[in-house]
Amino acid sequence: MSSKPTNPPSSTSTARQVLELLYRYRRIDAAPSGRPPEGAAQEPCTACFEARQQKIERFVRRDEPIHLVLPAFPAKSPNRNKVLGTLPDLGEYLALSFLQSLCDHVSHFHGPGARITICSDGHVFGDVVGVDDDTVTAYRVALAEMIRAANWTSLDLFGLDDAFGGEDYPKLRQLLEQNYSSTLEELRESVRTDQAALSLFNGIHRFMFEDAVARQGADASRTRLRNDSKEAAYQTILRSNAWSRVVAERFPEAVRLSIHPQPPHSEKFGLRLLPTRDGWLTPWHGVVLDDGVAPLLVRRWEAEELDASVVSRNGRPSHFVRPQLTTHSEERQA
Repeated sequence: MSSKPTNPPSSTSTARQVLELLYRYRRIDAAPSGRPPEGAAQEPCTACFEARQQKIERFVRRDEPIHLVLPAFPAKSPNRNKVLGTLPDLGEYLALSFLQSLCDHVSHFHGPGARITICSDGHVFGDVVGVDDDTVTAYRVALAEMIRAANWTSLDLFGLDDAFGGEDYPKLRQLLEQNYSSTLEELRESVRTDQAALSLFNGIHRFMFEDAVARQGADASRTRLRNDSKEAAYQTILRSNAWSRVVAERFPEAVRLSIHPQPPHSEKFGLRLLPTRDGWLTPWHGVVLDDGVAPLLVRRWEAEELDASVVSRNGRPSHFVRPQLTTHSEERQA
């Protein structure tokens, strides 16, 4: 005959267990030297940990699913050297599956589990990065269908149209900029004086420059492309920051997640979606390479350089495969 525990866990200890689970997948920004911040692999900052723990504890005390918000999954990069197409593929599937699994694992400590609102930001800055609104919409529709078909009930989507209503996206972006955006001068000053802002800018700028080179070709002036992509990076960050303010306003109690590496003391919690050697790579900037051991997120050209083969699912390209030919015994002998 089973009996209920005489000392059920407190809301504080439950919140701590949930947060410790999240910290297993934390994506930390590198220091200026390129090395992980000192102590990043050790215990997290006590003040930062306790602040996040208090947010989680509110949901635990109310016996509600812990709500997390993640601005992410905008659209596939227009750079075909990086991705296989314009619609979600195995990269998105595995990333969404991980998010659902994370919510499931939370329920081990907290019965109601967790839920994640994916604040899809493709319509926020698609025009800046070279993706039209119809392509963004098609990506989001396919994403929603993927979530529905897999019955990932802990995931939902929230976009610019949900925030402001309607589908006149140029008008919605205008409302976003007028009511939530800081100025370009303020952003430039932040990049000059704040290491976290500089790191974000450098990461976005690198992606923009790679995409510009792919579009313009090898004969284009690298200096011009670098300068043009710098301005596009500023505009993308301005829009993203404005969108973050909308998300914070709409979901004030939720735990804030980010797909970008975050400094150890950031309010946002950087979350690793898939294994990758590049801390800034995401499913919408890369492809999945399956070597028969574990999937790895890489750029398309990297998979092609390895002579990997494309696999199609549901009538469209899904990922690359490159079986490992070395046996486990040969690896041990080596």
